[in-house]
Amino acid sequence: MCGIVGYAGGKRSVEVLMEGLRRLEYRGYDSAGLAVQLEDGGFEVLRRVGPLRELERAVAERDGGFGLVRAGIGHTRWATHGRPSERNAHPHLGNGGRVAVVHNGIIENHQKLRGDLERRGFEFRSETDTEVVAHLLSERLEAGMSLPEAFGEVMGLLEGTFAIAAISADEPGTVVAGRRQSPLVVGLGEGENFLASGVPALLGFTHRFLVVESGEMVVISGSEVRLAGPGGEPVEREPFEVEWDAEAVELGGFSDYMSKEIHEQPRAVRATLDGRLGEDGVVDLSEVGLDLSGVRRVVVVACGTAYHAGLLGKYYIERYARVPVEVAVASEYRYSDPIGDPGTLVVAISQSGETTDTLAAVEAARSFGGRVLAVTNTRGSLITREADGVLLTRTGPEICVAATKTFVAQVVALELLAMELARCRGTLPDERLQELATELRLAPERIQNTLELVSCSLEQAVSLFEEARCCLFLGRGIAYPVALEGALKLKEISYLPAEGYPAGEMKHGPIALIDETCPVVALFGDGVHREKTLSNVYETMARGARVVAVAPPDDREAAQMASAVLPVARAPEAVVPLVLTVPLQMLAHGVARERGLDVDKPRNLAKSVTVE
Repeated sequence: MCGIVGYAGGKRSVEVLMEGLRRLEYRGYDSAGLAVQLEDGGFEVLRRVGPLRELERAVAERDGGFGLVRAGIGHTRWATHGRPSERNAHPHLGNGGRVAVVHNGIIENHQKLRGDLERRGFEFRSETDTEVVAHLLSERLEAGMSLPEAFGEVMGLLEGTFAIAAISADEPGTVVAGRRQSPLVVGLGEGENFLASGVPALLGFTHRFLVVESGEMVVISGSEVRLAGPGGEPVEREPFEVEWDAEAVELGGFSDYMSKEIHEQPRAVRATLDGRLGEDGVVDLSEVGLDLSGVRRVVVVACGTAYHAGLLGKYYIERYARVPVEVAVASEYRYSDPIGDPGTLVVAISQSGETTDTLAAVEAARSFGGRVLAVTNTRGSLITREADGVLLTRTGPEICVAATKTFVAQVVALELLAMELARCRGTLPDERLQELATELRLAPERIQNTLELVSCSLEQAVSLFEEARCCLFLGRGIAYPVALEGALKLKEISYLPAEGYPAGEMKHGPIALIDETCPVVALFGDGVHREKTLSNVYETMARGARVVAVAPPDDREAAQMASAVLPVARAPEAVVPLVLTVPLQMLAHGVARERGLDVDKPRNLAKSVTVE
């Protein structure tokens, strides 16, 4: 949650800060602000409530001076402590206004710290947990400490998960930052250096990055970057290169990022398969660096969309490799006193690689000696450093809060894992592995065909939701996790109550919701118990439901019983969930747009959940 950005160096400080905030706005858009060091030794702070465009207007209206700024920090907020308001917006200033702070995360002991500061005469102007940091820094700066010295001491007082950046009016051209769990990267430039909550914020300015590890702090200026450990000891670390380019985070002619990313799914799947799947059916996961031959049990831990991908992973791993699989919601698993042994492979799925609950679940798995495989889209993220092995999904940056292309790429990565486990265990003959490889290589083409088919049929399906008060998504077998994901997408961006159910369970409660104002989205296709699903859907029609059928174009019975059809390319079992997912994403997008909603920035949500 929240996004922070920092800059030190040349005269384009405000330009870099604002562009970084634009690319981080998916992390929070309750308010935004920046603080910049002026030539006369003071600060200028601009803060606005609402989306980033409000801050952009304020910057545009500001007369002169910003062209000379050489350092600053910025913030886009997802509220945790204190409602969205200008006084709660970041940056926050310490007493005397000589230090400014931005913060992502939660400071768990802020109430105690606040009480101590108030007893020492400090006056608070906000409801946030962040303001305690500004006052603690101010107190130490007034006592004669340098900003890095004060920052290191204050970090030791804080409890919780956080990333913090600060500037001082008395140390121009310098930005200090540190983190505990919450993400923070350094971008390396020529005569300038950068900070941000994520790599996408800085693409277009640099492709060379350093990771700030948990517990570390960093000092940047235009000429140097200094990393320090928890005890202040210097840290040396090699930078890494990011292959994404600036165009990957531009709209490229699409009206919104969600639509762009839906249409990028064939490419995302192709990239995730590239170099890992031979024509002979051999899966090459040597990059993972794990010996999978001794795996006797698999536990998948994930949140939200990644959890749904994990349910599909369970299906494929158990079907191909005959290994029992548990899929756990990460926020529950971390507190469940989990059971396992060294033969347990824990697969932790996180698009950002920074999801707090998933990272905590990984830590819980360490208690029984399980090995951890991270499935993530973000090279250099915290989960890649906590795991024993890493399987990257290669989708490029995903800006829209609602996950689309990262979901299908996660499913494909888990299918590759299932095939490799099957090979190691000898549970599938080479001929069957070759067939599966052929089927998976068809996935990008089948997804592209489905995109084209649905585009011509979407309007009628969207019209069924004009007066809807809720929606049920029904699927059986391999289609059930897809139904869950479809319901989540509709909830996330259209704010319409929606639930995904196994079609056979519908009679055990959910059918009570059914009437003409509760559309039913039914998933049909090869290998998804079509006949049984048809019977269940007819039961909803008898209660007045209007049905959207997601089915191949030649499924006449599905077409005849439905009020609208979203056609999908016919596909083998290995590809069915991918093609069924596409129309559900497009349906959610269409319903939200028809309601006049911002599909990329749904209310109350942020892309990376870095707080518990």
